[in-house]
Parts: sequence; C-alpha cells; structure tokens
Amino acid sequence: MIDFGGWDMPVAYGGIVAEHRAVRTGVGLFDVSHMGEIEIRGPQSVDLIDSLCSNRAASLRDGQAQYSGLLNPRGGFVDDLLVHRIATDHFFLCVNASNQKQDFAWLRDNNSFDAEVTFASGNYDQLAIQGPQALGVASRLTRLDLAGMRYYWFAHGEFAGVAALVARTGYTGEDGFEIYMPPTESERVWRAILEEGANESIRPCGLGARNTLRLEAAMSLYGHEIDARTTPYEAGLGWIVKLRKRAFCGREVLARQKAEGVRRKIAGFEMRQRGIARDGYRVFVGGIDAGHVTSASPAPYLGKNIGLCMLPAEYARSGQAIEIEIRGRRVVAEIVPIPFYKRTRP
Repeated sequence: MIDFGGWDMPVAYGGIVAEHRAVRTGVGLFDVSHMGEIEIRGPQSVDLIDSLCSNRAASLRDGQAQYSGLLNPRGGFVDDLLVHRIATDHFFLCVNASNQKQDFAWLRDNNSFDAEVTFASGNYDQLAIQGPQALGVASRLTRLDLAGMRYYWFAHGEFAGVAALVARTGYTGEDGFEIYMPPTESERVWRAILEEGANESIRPCGLGARNTLRLEAAMSLYGHEIDARTTPYEAGLGWIVKLRKRAFCGREVLARQKAEGVRRKIAGFEMRQRGIARDGYRVFVGGIDAGHVTSASPAPYLGKNIGLCMLPAEYARSGQAIEIEIRGRRVVAEIVPIPFYKRTRP
C-alpha cells in the first residue's frame, strides 16, 4: 500500500506481472475510487466546458463520453479528463485524483455562464472491469445492453443490484467498463464482480498493473507526459484539439503550434541494450543531453523494456538512436512508433 493523491492505494494484490497479464488475456478488476468527479448543470453547461477544454463537448450526444484536456492560457494541461453528456444541461466529468480540487476551482473561477459547477467526488466510488473477458463478466451483473454499448458511451441502470453509471471506457488499452456508484455500495459490488468472474479467473489489480498497462497502450499520465507546461500537440494528443470551435483557453498558442509545428514532443522508445529506464532519466542524442524519460518500465505482456520520453521534435522520429543514462551508464535505445500495444477489436 502507498499514499497516492491522499488515498491509501494497493500497488499490487498478488504481483504486478500476473495482474497485468490477466487484463491482457482475461479480466481484471480495479478499485479506482480515488478518481475525482465534477458535475456541471444548467443551460450553458456545454459552453463552460468548451470554453476551457480542447475537445468539442458540443458534439456529444446524450450517453456519449469523450477524452479532453482542461487547459490553461498557455495551452498546457490543468488536467486531462473524461466528459460525459448525461443531458443537454447536465455533464459529468471524471478527473485525476491529485488534480480534482484544482480542476473544480479552475472551472468555478472561470465560470461566466449560466451553469452550476458541483464538486461531487464524495458522491461516487468507481470500479473498473478491464480485459477481453470483461464484457462477459459485466453483462451477467446487469440488464443493460453492454454488448450493444459502443466504446466511449455509457448508460444508467442497475449493476449488481446497485444504481450506477456504467461507461465503456478504461485506462488499460483493453475493452472494459468503468462503473460509478454510491460509496456505500462499492464494497458489495466489488465482491459481486469477483464472485461472478471466478470462472474467468478474474484478478483484483493495483496501481502497478494500471501503470504498466497504460504505458503499453501509450496513454498519458498527468505529471509525466502531460502537465501545465505541456500542450496537447507536444504530448501527441493533437486529436483532442478542435481549433474550429469557438474561442477557448489556450487556443491562440495551439493554433500557432499547429501552423508552425512543435519544438518538442513525446516519443516512444524500446531499449536495445540491457537496462531498464525509469521516469526522469536523461536522454542523449549524439552525445548531447536532449531530453528526459517521462514514463518507463518493463512491458510484461510484450516482453520488452519500453518507455516514453520528451525530445526535440527533430529527434522524435521512428528509428532514431538514443541513449538513456541509467545509474551513470548510457544505454542504447531506439525511438519506435506508439502505441506499443494495440488490442485487436472484434
């Protein structure tokens, strides 16, 4: 157990590698109740969101979610988040645990619209069922049509006998569902999921596997690939920037980067010599200190040592040789395409 954003969180229940492989090949269960929730209600809710976020919430339909960036005036990330449209005048945001209070304050302090922002983290716990067998396990616990639910859509209904919001989303690179429910019910739902998934050898999974899974899928982590000084274009997340919508926070900076290109960007690498890179290690190109590792780890499913790094844009291209300084020794690695792992969709 470790402190994580003020929560006591399990690194692992029975081993990071076993939990990682369970999610890639079967099904795993995560308690992610540390994540924050913010609700926005009112006739101009979407206008508030679109004034501060990079993606276009106005394009959402009822029951649809999207990944977006909550931005500052420099085009950097206040946070990354999921925006769920419950109705035209009601949106549900899932934000990072360590940023939830600052996110709420940013939305509240920049709210000049007919919209009400509510800090709702105390109203929800969240469990995530992830893996190729997640659909089978989850479907047996609800009457909701989970098989017919598209990726990044959600519905309200009973799950394991509890009123819940069930979304086909996740942070592992696999199919799966994230379930939001009252905190008083989460332990009962947790036990019901583990019991229902026993025949699929479901495993409870901790922070360690959550991190290695998202890294194989090259999903960004706040404080690593993204932060207040990093823009979506630098982070390789240009697809969440909608420059054609009305003015939004950081738009001028992003429009300039789109036109001129970025000076630095996130790139993926694989180690070509023995050695395991870690977050923060320095990256050298041609003997010059050029950047740093943002996230790195052995990849349990791929059987490689991989990572993400921030480099000058001219070096962030596939095939570029780099060196990573590991305990005073420079070890050869190579820039490769990302994501490292991409699931086969049915």
